[in-house]
Amino acid sequence: MHEVLRLAACVAGIAGLVAEPASAQTFPTKPIRIIVPFAPGGGNDLVGRLYAARMSESFAQAVYVENRAGAGGNIGAELTARAPADGYTLMLASSSMAVSATFYPRLTYSPTQDLTALALVGGSALVLVAHPSVPVRSVKELVALSKKRKGGLNFGSNGSGSVSHLSGVLLNDVANIDITHIPYKSAGAVSSALVGGEVDLGFPSAVSAKPFVRAGKLRALAVTTARPSSALPDVPSLAAVFPGFDTEAWWGFFVPAGTPAPILDRLNAEIRKAHGSPEMRAAIAREGAEAVWQGPAEFPAFFRREVDKYARLVKLSGAKAE
Repeated sequence: MHEVLRLAACVAGIAGLVAEPASAQTFPTKPIRIIVPFAPGGGNDLVGRLYAARMSESFAQAVYVENRAGAGGNIGAELTARAPADGYTLMLASSSMAVSATFYPRLTYSPTQDLTALALVGGSALVLVAHPSVPVRSVKELVALSKKRKGGLNFGSNGSGSVSHLSGVLLNDVANIDITHIPYKSAGAVSSALVGGEVDLGFPSAVSAKPFVRAGKLRALAVTTARPSSALPDVPSLAAVFPGFDTEAWWGFFVPAGTPAPILDRLNAEIRKAHGSPEMRAAIAREGAEAVWQGPAEFPAFFRREVDKYARLVKLSGAKAE
């Protein structure tokens, strides 16, 4: 009897091993959804729809975008985390995912345990800018002025917990200064405040800052990424003054944790194929990002480092989700 049971278990195990690759070979057999955890019309949404179109052609199966905005991207992220781990639900998320793990202390899902980081596809440098009325032309001059000026300086951000906010927190930390944070409701609002001189400094995306810098309405002091920005290639990096300084707004694909490896490989291959097209790279560039790539071998470790980095900065800032 025991021999029969052992034989049955072996047969079942072999059948399972055979079934998984077979399912990957026939995948997909129904439409695939890409959850975008933000409202229609934004950068994530536009790029997500381009990936959906390219992958629909490649898969010969419908791939569509489903917008699930709210709670800083957490509504869409939770929906993805709770979806079946079968390859039919992906999410195109942003760097806010790495912040959420700490900024929202009562999440009902774990960004690092309930989701698998699949592919990093784009990244955008932020740029430290100053209003022309601030008498500085370099990061070193800014640090010296901040320490000297009574009352200090201030910087505007897209809101508490945003990457633009936490970039300012990181600058305060590494430079041992105390630039006061002034949160705004959106990137557009803080850009208007910067150009109008309501705030001294800010960390807008390089592409949104570029026209104001070229027109002399803002002064670019440094980009926040270690690599140069294609939007402002002549602007030095903050890492040149403070080694290791590196923040950026990025986009990446996630799937529910537990998605089988053969399905992950197939999805990764199709995303990379779409990513390599000239149309996709041009679209990412139009949204102010660089077309970068990290697959399943690199992106999970990068995401873990981002979560750890922003956990420290959120703690330093004392910021909490409202």
